[in-house]
Amino acid sequence: MAPYFVFPQNLKSLEEENEDNRLHVLNPTDVASLRLPELEEFVKEGKGLVLFVSREGVSFDLSDKEIFCIEEQEVFDHVYSLVKGFSSLTPSGKVNLVESLRSNLSVLLPNVDSLLRVFQGQDDDNGNEIPPVLDRVSSYRNALKIYTFFLVSIVLSEESSASSNNKTKMTGPNRKKQSVHSWNWEPQRGRILNLIANSLEINLALLFGSTDPDENYLSFITKNAFGLFENATLIKDSETKDALCRIIGACATKYHFTAQSCASIMHLVHKYDYVVTHMADAVAGAEKKYADGTLASSLIREVGRTNPKAYVKDTAGAENLGRFLVELADRLPKLISTNIGVLVPHFGGESYKIRNALVAVLGKLVAKAFKDVEGDVSSKSVRLRTKQAMLEILLERCRDVSAYTRSRVLQVWAELCEEHSVSIGLWNEVAAVAAGRLEDKSAIVRKAALNLLIMMLQHNPFGPQLRIASFQATLEQYNKKLNELEPDKSAESVLDGLQSDNETYDGGEVDDVNMEEPLKEQQESLTDSVPNLEEGIPQKDSSVPDIGNLEQTRALVASLEAGLIFSKCVSATMPTLVQLMASSSATDVENTILLLMRCKQFQIDGAEACLRKMLPLVFSQDKSIYEAVENAFITIYVRKNPVDTAKNLLDLAIDSNIGDLAALEFIVNALVSKGDISTSTISALWDFFCFNISGTTPEQSRGALSVLCMAAKASPGVLGSHLQDIIDIGFGRWAKVDPLLARTACIAIQRLSEEDKKKLLASNGSRVFGFLENLISGSWLPENTWYAAADKAIGVIYTIHPTPETLAADLVKKSLSSVFICSGGDDLQNDIESGSADILTTVQVAKISRYLFVTSHVAMNQLLYIETCVRKIQKQKLKRDRLGADGQNAQNNGIKQDDTPKDNINAELGVSASEDAILDTLSERAEKEIVAGGSKEKYLIGLCAPFLSKLCRNFILMQKYPELQASGMLALCRFMIIDPDFCDANLQLLFTVVESAPSETVRSNCTIALGDLAVRFPNLFEPWTENMYARLRDPSVSVRKNAVLVLSHLILNDMMKVKGYINEMAIRLEDEQERISNLAKLFFHELSKKGSNPIYNLLPDILGKLSNQELKRETFCNIMQFLIGSIKKDKQMESLVEKLCNRFSGVTDTRQWEYISYCLSQLAFTEKGMKKLIDSFKTFEHVLSEDSVMDNFKSIIIKAKKFAKPELKLCIEEFEEKLTKFHMEKKEQEVTARNAQIHQQKIGGMEGCAVARDEGEVSEGSDVIEG
Repeated sequence: MAPYFVFPQNLKSLEEENEDNRLHVLNPTDVASLRLPELEEFVKEGKGLVLFVSREGVSFDLSDKEIFCIEEQEVFDHVYSLVKGFSSLTPSGKVNLVESLRSNLSVLLPNVDSLLRVFQGQDDDNGNEIPPVLDRVSSYRNALKIYTFFLVSIVLSEESSASSNNKTKMTGPNRKKQSVHSWNWEPQRGRILNLIANSLEINLALLFGSTDPDENYLSFITKNAFGLFENATLIKDSETKDALCRIIGACATKYHFTAQSCASIMHLVHKYDYVVTHMADAVAGAEKKYADGTLASSLIREVGRTNPKAYVKDTAGAENLGRFLVELADRLPKLISTNIGVLVPHFGGESYKIRNALVAVLGKLVAKAFKDVEGDVSSKSVRLRTKQAMLEILLERCRDVSAYTRSRVLQVWAELCEEHSVSIGLWNEVAAVAAGRLEDKSAIVRKAALNLLIMMLQHNPFGPQLRIASFQATLEQYNKKLNELEPDKSAESVLDGLQSDNETYDGGEVDDVNMEEPLKEQQESLTDSVPNLEEGIPQKDSSVPDIGNLEQTRALVASLEAGLIFSKCVSATMPTLVQLMASSSATDVENTILLLMRCKQFQIDGAEACLRKMLPLVFSQDKSIYEAVENAFITIYVRKNPVDTAKNLLDLAIDSNIGDLAALEFIVNALVSKGDISTSTISALWDFFCFNISGTTPEQSRGALSVLCMAAKASPGVLGSHLQDIIDIGFGRWAKVDPLLARTACIAIQRLSEEDKKKLLASNGSRVFGFLENLISGSWLPENTWYAAADKAIGVIYTIHPTPETLAADLVKKSLSSVFICSGGDDLQNDIESGSADILTTVQVAKISRYLFVTSHVAMNQLLYIETCVRKIQKQKLKRDRLGADGQNAQNNGIKQDDTPKDNINAELGVSASEDAILDTLSERAEKEIVAGGSKEKYLIGLCAPFLSKLCRNFILMQKYPELQASGMLALCRFMIIDPDFCDANLQLLFTVVESAPSETVRSNCTIALGDLAVRFPNLFEPWTENMYARLRDPSVSVRKNAVLVLSHLILNDMMKVKGYINEMAIRLEDEQERISNLAKLFFHELSKKGSNPIYNLLPDILGKLSNQELKRETFCNIMQFLIGSIKKDKQMESLVEKLCNRFSGVTDTRQWEYISYCLSQLAFTEKGMKKLIDSFKTFEHVLSEDSVMDNFKSIIIKAKKFAKPELKLCIEEFEEKLTKFHMEKKEQEVTARNAQIHQQKIGGMEGCAVARDEGEVSEGSDVIEG
């Protein structure tokens, strides 16, 4: 009988001699020193190297002898020598050795079972075992151990060599050597490890005399198996990975090596992220193969026992462990659900990553652990209560302090909705949570909430249409049906029962048997009832489908009530979604658009209107937002049917405001350029415009032409094919039905290509100008439409007329003449003299307003026309100069060109430069003559200017006729833009009106005009800067909004310096109107990007001025918090510390002390900044008596301690003690001073009483003497 084999600590330990007679190496061979022929002989044929006696090789011995020949000393020594020097073997030698060892072990394994039969048949009469059998068992056990040890050692050796080769893979000299000695190791490794796994899965009880093999054997295998898992490259091989998982599963579960395996698994999971899924596979595989969840339960308990604080420092380990728990829950949901209680306390831990994981675990369990619930009623009830508790935890975690956890919870709810694991009874509670989280302060939470609502709509159990009117109508019908079935009971909502009755509805889930048919019929009913509900009124005599008994009717009514609540919940989020589309976060905008698209698909109330508010986002500079809007627009409005697409587009054009029209034009322009709006759609739009489609209204015709005008920007030829239709319809009888049609026709003419404009002038020029003149001078358009139409008509005249000033002059004259044409004649004069001015009021105010509009608009277009003509002349001159330069270059290159005498003279005199000067002079003169007139006389428009100025100064008249003031001030502003002298003369008037006009429309328009005037004449406006900022305090929302926009434009474009009034803009950060507040925030956000952030320099001044204003403390704090938040540079923060501390010594007001200390508390303190604060103690020690100031300093210290290094932390603690000490001393001094003052007052009072008594005694004495 051979000595027994004990697993050594390492391979080389086998050479050490032991006292306990265990098998060890006696004659090792140094394989590395052998020459190649000798090495080949040693492996295959072999020679005793000492005696040089020829004999068979190691491979031959292993294959020819019995399988347990490995325990023979000579064979053992030779195999050991080859395994030790395995890296030195040739590829063929490696293959021979591995195959020999592996084949012997594979033969040994089935013989173990046959050994069991032999063992059972060879007992003596007394039942004692026969010694030869025991010896055989010992040999088998030895052989199994030795083969296992050598094969595992080969794996370790080869992996070690592969690892070292990878490190030096690209070194030049070794590359050839590696290629010579390389062999295909990967398949061999997988086969070896699978064989080891097979050896553990057979019945080893006989070999080891107990149910478990000896610990030494298991420890060796598990230790090296777990060690191999640390090699990321190795476990990419699926065969190797599966074998290692089987080894770990067998050792830990079958042989109860659980504690050690748990420790190793936890170590690997914490340290290496790539082993997480593989470890989960191993644990799940063990449970499945052996029907024993001990390993998984032990791991869960181990996690539960760990102190939650341990995961705060090891963030990477916490994340890996979290993923591991989720993977386990996904693979073993029922098992984990029975052990989840030990993990729940970790919800109270500080590590959000662990909480995230636990939330995901609960999601997996809810979705998978409670399907096919079996067992008696009590066990079923327990499991359902467990599920309900999990759902309650998930709802509770939606309010977690960490945004990451809140986001993860919402993601889990979305997954549950996708897997149909959320019951109808719980549906609305989840929807309400999601709707509430749309206003979360964290962008990732908002994103998750938006995605959850998208998922809830997509997988809702209530049907494909979620209009509130549909649900209400259907619910009313089935409530009547329910009342008929139970007439004695009051009609009350059964929704609460659906939510709370766990036994009836399976813990919030409606019983499939009772609810499947009713729900199906309910969805069909909702779908069928849509035509009747388009107007929101169901047919009274519509029959209600008979859905069954009372319980089924109740269930359906509950479902309808739940659907109605869900529909109202989603509909109520529309205002929030509109706000999110204005978010600075691109993900907010993109996901909001996706949600609104889904809402429109399910016909949620208000979704259509919200989607239209998406249109202005096409102007976003963020490419992802623009693409999201464009894709949504195509999905919603561009259909396969061209007529449908045309109808959608013209409806948008009809219902959109000015801003939306600009956005729509931008999108249509882009889509036409890309071909997404096809020629078929363009043709359909023309059909709508020309009334070729039956049922087309004049409004739709106008909308179609509006869209065609938008398309013309990308494709100017679009309008040329229907010029006659534009004239006939746009200015014909339909224009009187829809007055805005004429305005749209004017836009279409302006958008014509140059070629089409020439065609129009040649064929219909006089007719078109006649229409335009009639439109401007006539009275057939309503007052509210005329101004918009006349605006465009005058623009058309200046766009296409060869001499527009002549026609414009006629228009001004006609408009002026119309003012004095009165049907009343002399009677009108008598009315005026008698004090009755009613006719004058109703006729002349409107006509004067029109006259002022026409005159001022012609003046503005004349200015633009002059600038256009100048640009044309400059362009022609530039072209001529380039041709001259090209000729000069040709002459320099040897191509002779004859210069004309005129060219030579021009060159001598410098005619080119003088031409520019002449052009500038003529341009200035032409512009000045518009309003000021010539040197001797005023021209047509100039004659109106003095009258207009006097009219606007007549404040009594202006207040009596607000509409006249609106027209008059608009005309005045236009004249001021044209002429600087007129502007200077009327600037005082303009600011008086903008401050005191009773009409907010007038003040708002004048505010906008101020911005244009400041751009054109900045020097004139510099002294009026304070008055410009004063508009921010206007009581009107529109005036304040326009003031913010105007000032933002001027300041951000460097047209106005940020002077000492910027605090007025800062106050708008807390404006009661959210739109104005957002505009102010956008202004400061953009301002912070300029240069080195002007806000840093402005902050002390803003602080000082806001401190002196009567602002609420909350308002002040919010403003300063926002402004300080825009300062990001550490140096600026550090400098602000010093500046703010120095301000303490310059103020004596306690409120200002509090405000300064608050600003300090909002700074992000660096180490240097904290030291500056400590060094500045002397500047603020006198203010520490105030509790509010002290609270702000405490806040600074708390924040600083969190991220401070140990040395700085010590300084901060000393500083804190110093602050506390001074605070207490100052408080005591105040108390002492107050007590002294009270005492002094008491003494003063007593002295006064004594004096009064003495005076009384004196007076009594004098009375006695007199008596």
